[in-house]
Amino acid sequence: MNIGKLRQLITIQRKIRDEDDSGYPIPKPDPEEWEDVATVWAAREPLRGREFFAAAAVQYEKTVLFRIRYRKGIEPGMRVLCDGVAYEIYAVLDDVHGDRTETHLMTLEVGNGGNGN
Repeated sequence: MNIGKLRQLITIQRKIRDEDDSGYPIPKPDPEEWEDVATVWAAREPLRGREFFAAAAVQYEKTVLFRIRYRKGIEPGMRVLCDGVAYEIYAVLDDVHGDRTETHLMTLEVGNGGNGN
């Protein structure tokens, strides 16, 4: 891995899930609370973008690959924060070269407006 390409400081987060003693989720006023898991350096590689119409509004979708040093414990459903933008992690490719040097995070940003920002 060329660490010189790791130029983006990102934060990996997971949803906060409170459970009772039986393991059932406890309702919270804000179901979208997140907690930081790690802050790491990454290489950000946009893969594709598209615009589409949904619910009478223009939507946009960006697929972005984040390459980080090998790290265990990252799962789909977590998210990446990069430059104030949240990306949902939909796939984690651990140990892509078989030498425990890299983890690839396949992420998706979906938003309103169609301007791509």
